[in-house]
Amino acid sequence: MSTIFIIDDDEELCNTLKFHLRDNGHEVNYSTNASQALEALDRLNPDLILLDLNLPDRNGLEVLKSLQESHTNSPVVMITGEQDMNATIEAMRSGAFDYLRKPFELDDVLILIEKIQRFNPLLKKHSARVITEAVSEKPLEIIGSSKKIVEVIKQIGLLSRSHVTVLIEGESGTGKELVARALHEATSPGKPFVAINCSSVVSTLLESELFGYEKGAFTGAASLKKGKLDFAGNGSVFLDEIGDMPFELQAKILRVLQQKVFERVGGLENIAFNARVITATNRNLASLVEKGEFREDLYYRLAVTRINLPSLRERTEDIPLLVRHLIGRIARSLHRNVEGIEQEAILRMQRYDWPGNVRELENVLSRAIALAKGAVISADDLEFSLGGVKSEVPAHDKILSLWELEKKHIEKTLIATGWNITQTAKTLQIAPNTLRNKISKFSLRKPL
Repeated sequence: MSTIFIIDDDEELCNTLKFHLRDNGHEVNYSTNASQALEALDRLNPDLILLDLNLPDRNGLEVLKSLQESHTNSPVVMITGEQDMNATIEAMRSGAFDYLRKPFELDDVLILIEKIQRFNPLLKKHSARVITEAVSEKPLEIIGSSKKIVEVIKQIGLLSRSHVTVLIEGESGTGKELVARALHEATSPGKPFVAINCSSVVSTLLESELFGYEKGAFTGAASLKKGKLDFAGNGSVFLDEIGDMPFELQAKILRVLQQKVFERVGGLENIAFNARVITATNRNLASLVEKGEFREDLYYRLAVTRINLPSLRERTEDIPLLVRHLIGRIARSLHRNVEGIEQEAILRMQRYDWPGNVRELENVLSRAIALAKGAVISADDLEFSLGGVKSEVPAHDKILSLWELEKKHIEKTLIATGWNITQTAKTLQIAPNTLRNKISKFSLRKPL
């Protein structure tokens, strides 16, 4: 049995969790505001605290820091129904045990309790109090509320506490540089972020780009030139498409990682290297190692920690959020008065396979916004690449029962809002609790 304390202003949610968790043998208490919760926690030492991000009297992140200062024995799991990458990163950096997005399943909480029961002795022995400076005010935003993308954001928060080397893996167009920049901003705000694409620079010039060169090092070297590693200082170096780095240059990068020094081309002086190295690839480095095309020792140095980015087809529930974000940005850049998109267009995009991932989504929307005849993008405004369309929905002439029709309509609305319970309930003009009951009644499940 575990003792659980919930801090959330949604009393219906608190009572629902209390009822179900007690049925599973756990003791549950809750408060609907921060002041009452902190007062109660002066007397209690629960095994788990579930803390809402938005409370009526205080911000959840402020409460988290207060809890870390006075209740370090109690693991804290942040919960929220909003898309907020900054808050997720800051919560994980500030010592939150985990982060849950609403609506979540009871099983999600039970799995968390089981995980905490395994780790709790360690947590009680070594209080994980990690208070660091705040994340820069407006870091680059990673859009999405799916489990896979939330996991990526949580990893960024955890990895921002150190300068360990990070390898970002994912298909083309999934946003690897965006993740690298977010990690940099969370770790070294205000410091240089130096990016270089290993596949876009001629191999003979890549060494000079990275290390720089001394005057007279080769024909045409009329003066000293600093390299990318030099410019990075105490910031971050991002090596994109690292799998395309020439084999002979890989040994030199390995030396930089091992010894934290480098020399300019044609130079003898050791230059200290203090930047964090973040790399990315859309290729299978392990397979390249087996083929002898990539150094095994460098691979293990780069893959100390790895972030795997999901493809867009693996997180189609994020498409409504991404579309709303991209429409605003693209419309401003193109000076077009486009403000929204039809639900049928959203559904059509969710049935598409997106071989080019988010980059392709942005291109499709750019074309649709440029050619749109009104302020709302219709399904007819969309044009996809060949080979990426999934099977279409069943024919519309099928006669559905009222039960099937209601289920289908609720499911479509949930998908269109990215499974935002409050927004879906408002659109359907029903109470959020009624919507939760219908989700349970129709056995609807949020896509993974």
